Order: sequence, then structure tokens, then C-alpha cells
Amino acid sequence: MTPPVIAHPAPKLATDADRTIGSRIAALRVAQGLSQAALGTALGVSFQQVQKYEKGRNRIGAGRLQAIADVLKVPVETFFTRPPASGRADLGATTFLEDPQVMELVSAFVSITDTTTRAGVLAIVKATAGLRPKPERA
Repeated sequence: MTPPVIAHPAPKLATDADRTIGSRIAALRVAQGLSQAALGTALGVSFQQVQKYEKGRNRIGAGRLQAIADVLKVPVETFFTRPPASGRADLGATTFLEDPQVMELVSAFVSITDTTTRAGVLAIVKATAGLRPKPERA
């Protein structure tokens, strides 16, 4: 009797989710002023491997993703897509994580430990966001 032939599945290919997670890693890394080499060193991988993660060419295991979150000082769920809040889809909430300035602002805000100062900063940002440029008169 011959043994059954076992079909080997094709290797798992990177998905859109892998590319989204990678782009968020890149945005957070840039916002924090980290190079790919510095992130790679902290993770024990080469900067080329970090490039592959950020481009979504290589999948990231759960343990490695947690290590990346730890190095970037963000919760691991930061890397996952959230559905837009009802009525606010026009803001494109998931694209915020891809803007390095937004991530820089978030990182700086999170580092403020005093709740009164945090509230003051938030009030300033909200007030500034409410300002509209006045039309120029000809």
C-alpha cells in the first residue's frame, strides 16, 4: 500500500490587511523619528526586513507585531482597521493613521501625563480647528 500524497498548500501571500498594517507601522515610525535601521535593531531584524513589513511584502506574526507596538509605544490594535463611526465616514478616520503629522501629534499628546495639561492641549487643538481663515478683500 502506497502512502497518500499530501498536497502542500501554497505559501501564504501578503494581503491588503498586511499592507495596511505595514503602512501604519511606517507612519508611526516616521512620526517618532525612528529610522528603519533603528526599528530593525530594536526588533532584532535587518532594515530590509522592516522595509518588507512596511511595504506589506512580508506578513508579520502576532509576536513580532506586539514587539513593534512595544517599540513604537502604541497599543497593538493601532495597526488594525476600525470601521468608521456612523455619520463620520467623510473624515476618512482610517487614513489618519497614515499621516505622519497626525501620528506625531498623537504620540506627543499621549506622552503628556498631567491630565490638566492634556485637557488644555486638547482645548487648544479644538479651538484652532474651529478657526476659519477670513476671506481676503480685494
